Amino acid sequence: MTTPRIPLVEPPYPEAMQQDFDRVMRGLPPLNIFRTVAHNPRVLSRMVAGGLLDKGSISLRQRELVILRTCALCRAEYEWGVHVAAYGAKAQFTPEQIAATVHGDAFTPLWSREEQLLIALCDSLQRRQDIDDALWSELGGVYSEAQLIELLMLAGFYQMVSCVVNATRIEHQTGTPLFPAKA
Repeated sequence: MTTPRIPLVEPPYPEAMQQDFDRVMRGLPPLNIFRTVAHNPRVLSRMVAGGLLDKGSISLRQRELVILRTCALCRAEYEWGVHVAAYGAKAQFTPEQIAATVHGDAFTPLWSREEQLLIALCDSLQRRQDIDDALWSELGGVYSEAQLIELLMLAGFYQMVSCVVNATRIEHQTGTPLFPAKA
């Protein structure tokens, strides 16, 4: 276990900060990431306002697959675990699929062709911060331009979140899983 580099902001929270927490947590206690970022209330407010967890142009399953794969590639175990706990069942991922977000490759038969393309998108963005023409063409045959923009922004947002949780050494969130051992 690593020691957090920035302590969690402790309650009672200022009213504006509590409103930001309520906006994202919907009545639940704030997650450790939000209590860490809250050391800069302006950044917390912008982060909460800029999230992509609302109903967008892609399905919840597609969104969570991109988030889980991006966080796994970035070795952001904290954020990966939070999303598995909060959305894994809602996205109807099997235990094998959840493990494959960490250890699998894009072309395992666990995923549909459309999902394989999402994993390839994440892998390419992590490896090259770009997508080659062949993959872009395949993605464009399945996803609309609006969906492609959302997918790119989502992967980029969670690369940023991964940097924050890794660099600040945010303490593991109680009740969330760790990366599975490699089979």
